[in-house]
Amino acid sequence: MLFNKELDVRGMNCPVPILRSKKAIGEIASGQVLKVMATDPGSVKDMQAFANQTGNELLDTGESNGIYTYFLRKA
Repeated sequence: MLFNKELDVRGMNCPVPILRSKKAIGEIASGQVLKVMATDPGSVKDMQAFANQTGNELLDTGESNGIYTYFLRKA
């Protein structure tokens, strides 16, 4: 999937991945896509809740070898 900005929060635990995602999504324009890579299993629920609360669209999620990947489109 194409993205405009990438955020690597691997090795960080809650709430850091969400806090950094919030900051990073604030740095891109509306309609652009942020890719987030995390290793915290709690980020699965947190990222969905973050998208719902902020109105940003969670386009896709995935997991491979303990790395969770999220694509968020800024509202």
